[in-house]
Amino acid sequence: MKLREYEAKKVLKDSGIPVPAGVLIRSADELAAHLDEIGETIVLKAQVDVGGRGKAGGILMADKGNAVTVARDLFGKQIKGLPVREILAEQKLDIRHEYYLSITVDRARKAPLILFSDIGGVEIETTAQERPDAIRRAVAMPLMRDLPPFMLRELAGNASGDVAPIINKLYRIFCEKDALLAEINPLVVTPQGVFAADAKIIVDDNALARQGIKVNRDLSEREREAEKHGFSYVELDGSIGVIGNGAGLTMSTLDLIEYYGGRAANFLDVGGGAESERVMNAVRLVASVPSVKVIVVNLLGGITRCDDVARGIIAAGISQKVIVRLAGTNEAEGRKLLFEKGYEMLDTMDLVVKKAVEVVA
Repeated sequence: MKLREYEAKKVLKDSGIPVPAGVLIRSADELAAHLDEIGETIVLKAQVDVGGRGKAGGILMADKGNAVTVARDLFGKQIKGLPVREILAEQKLDIRHEYYLSITVDRARKAPLILFSDIGGVEIETTAQERPDAIRRAVAMPLMRDLPPFMLRELAGNASGDVAPIINKLYRIFCEKDALLAEINPLVVTPQGVFAADAKIIVDDNALARQGIKVNRDLSEREREAEKHGFSYVELDGSIGVIGNGAGLTMSTLDLIEYYGGRAANFLDVGGGAESERVMNAVRLVASVPSVKVIVVNLLGGITRCDDVARGIIAAGISQKVIVRLAGTNEAEGRKLLFEKGYEMLDTMDLVVKKAVEVVA
């Protein structure tokens, strides 16, 4: 789950990384009481869960005289379709230089990867493509609490002397917060010192409970419903709903849909031992996606009983066409139940997927 900027900056501040003076507001009128503590020139940042908010008009400059009016205008906007309900009002920094700093997971090495560049700011992606040598890299051993001094020196290079300790502090945050990404872009030099002008932290969804986070804001309503039922579920952008049991079988179904020219609307793995009520909830969840025109149910009965699967499909009572492939435990009984209710069943995954692609063509 991605923390919002004000949440990420609080984590940084609590760990000793300087951040600009600022306040979170939920209405323009709240800002008036904090103008003196922020400063003469103010940056108003919409706290919305999208990237590129600056280019989309989500970051505005103001001064003490017009800050409340500008904040009111920003609250009235939508940034990439999202309404602005929170604004971080911050002191405008006198920036002399910008750095880029991030820590992420190197999946190949199964270790934290630290990236640092003397060139920070909004064009860091372009810098990475056009000047990869401008970004210094280091891989940390996962069990290290602190980065060794030689690694900090190599990463920081000729940067300000305050930068190396900040790299180490961000590394600690990355480890302690179970992060998949901890980023400061830009990390800026000002006459008053080095500050994190922006911050991004993404916490591993599997560690939310350990981090005391009760609600994953990044989930859609259907993804949240799937989590409640214990389904592995991902929303996609196609029109063919997919329900399988086992990640491999479900992914294979998605791959076959793509192969035959279709587009899957979702990935849903009901897991092993799926009883009729669980299957019913899965079918109804997939059917609730507006773009779904047909649903493929592709299940192998081991500990899952095909007759229970059939009863769940029937109980769902959805309007979309459901094409089924069942094989395994109590297969004959499951087929019989579905046949009596008029459901289309085919013998192989290949035939089921072909038929589904034909339906939506």
